[in-house]
Amino acid sequence: MAVKTNSLALRLRRLLASVLSPQVLIHPFRMLHYYGYTHALQRPKLTLGRDVRLAPNVSLANAERISLGDQVQVGARTSLWAGRSTGRISVGDRTTFGPDCFVTAADYGLAPGIRITDQEMTERDVTIGADCWIGTKAVITAGVTLGEGCVIGAGSVVTRDVPANAIAAGVPARVIRMRDEAARR
Repeated sequence: MAVKTNSLALRLRRLLASVLSPQVLIHPFRMLHYYGYTHALQRPKLTLGRDVRLAPNVSLANAERISLGDQVQVGARTSLWAGRSTGRISVGDRTTFGPDCFVTAADYGLAPGIRITDQEMTERDVTIGADCWIGTKAVITAGVTLGEGCVIGAGSVVTRDVPANAIAAGVPARVIRMRDEAARR
């Protein structure tokens, strides 16, 4: 019986140490602050078409340079990060993003001998056409244009333009076929 009592006392001490830890007590405020500046405060800055659906945990940066067309759907935990000064993200009507996608309109410089975070960012617009489907966990990098009707496979990293009605997948993404070919199969 003494072993059970000691075990219970130990668990109770661990619970109290966890609950009363300053890091645990401060963390909800940090989360609230993060949610405020990446979610709640950014949403009013978006240019939105009609009937746009955004998951409640979509992360936005520089939303004044993000425009979403009519009936765009943005999945859970997706991040849309426009550039700090010029890089825009433009999404056409009826485009759908799966969960956990990442779109950025800015890259860090790569010059040797200078810390990457100290280098000036290169901002390039991202344009996504109408009626595209962006699969779960896809990454779309700065300067990319996706033509109308594209399908981007889950987990793909898009570093180059993709033509209209193409199905692209992989790391880096490449066109694997056209939608009309897939329909004939």
